[in-house]
Amino acid sequence: MIRLSHIGKTYGAGADTFNALADIDLTVARNEFVALTGASGSGKSTLMNLLGCLDTPTTGEYWLDGEAVAGLDEDELARVRNRKIGFVFQNFHLLPRMNAWANVAQPLIYRGVAPAERRERAQRALQRMGLGHRLEHRPNELSGGQRQRVAIARALVGEPELLLADEPTGNLDSSTAAEIMALLAQLHAEGLTLIVVTHEPDIAAQCHRVVRLHDGRIVDDRRQRPQRQAPAARATA
Repeated sequence: MIRLSHIGKTYGAGADTFNALADIDLTVARNEFVALTGASGSGKSTLMNLLGCLDTPTTGEYWLDGEAVAGLDEDELARVRNRKIGFVFQNFHLLPRMNAWANVAQPLIYRGVAPAERRERAQRALQRMGLGHRLEHRPNELSGGQRQRVAIARALVGEPELLLADEPTGNLDSSTAAEIMALLAQLHAEGLTLIVVTHEPDIAAQCHRVVRLHDGRIVDDRRQRPQRQAPAARATA
């Protein structure tokens, strides 16, 4: 699914040069569930941006599903993102004036999908997330966990082959975080390839493989038996 060869990413020039990534070699097979970990400044967010075709490497080669994407221009990268990749972010990135189904339908606009089909597919994606009763609600009318489910539905509505999640539980309490990770595990079981950026060891422990970065380099890459965490019981008033 993914193959990186000698990837480097440099910012600035001359004396102000900063090497965010250096000589990254990485392969990810289809239907893997991978955690990218590391301290702040380790390069994991930069690597996520490259994997998601949101940025391009300074050096090296990147193949996504057999297509060389490292040298594509912005329009071509946008095409790849829209067709093959779904994104989930820590801060949800939902449009506040739109209801849930309209937020989910956004990626389909760029595919030229007709309005009626956009709505039908968005509603179906939300029902899959257990939010069929929240179709008309705006983000400020939803809990944090519900907003993240809307964001996941939006990432899935285009039927991507790869889901990238950047700190998907960072703004959630522990019980809701466990629910979201269980949902991601279910998507993986259904055949989706997932890469999760996290600095939380308990979140990384729930993935099948952990890739750790330090100072822009991969320093550890290991497979493991995932440790599932049940949602904690919620206190009642």
